[in-house]
Amino acid sequence: MIETVQDFLASWYPWIKALHIVAVITWMAGIFYLPRLFVYHVEGYQKRGVEAGSETDLMFQHQERLLLRAIMNPSMIAVWIFGLCLVFTPGIVVWSTLWPWTKAAGVLAMTWYHHWLGKRRKDFVKGTNRFTGRQYRMMNEVPTVVLLVIVFSVVLKF
Repeated sequence: MIETVQDFLASWYPWIKALHIVAVITWMAGIFYLPRLFVYHVEGYQKRGVEAGSETDLMFQHQERLLLRAIMNPSMIAVWIFGLCLVFTPGIVVWSTLWPWTKAAGVLAMTWYHHWLGKRRKDFVKGTNRFTGRQYRMMNEVPTVVLLVIVFSVVLKF
């Protein structure tokens, strides 16, 4: 049974890798855009007098919910599924080297960040957001650093 799965993964490796890359791109697009929406949402409150429950507030909440649920969540799940398929493909990962561990740490960090964004979205829904636009801008740098760790780990295989 295990050999059959490994044979399947090996023969479908290019397709699985391509689907993994597409899923990463769509996930990262959402990861970068959602905090930007939060910045505009917060600054709408602060600079434009947008009130909680107003039409503008509800529009932001709708956009944030759709981005998270329709794009980011499915993309993250696909990244994990195709990534694990790659991990179990024979000859792809050499666990005695450092790179798979740094990549795994990066993927876990990105997954944590994804869930952190999901909690912040719920704060907007409840009207309890406590972060400023500047803080969301700063937090938007986190995925860039994590992305660099992941990409350099995979490409350089140190």
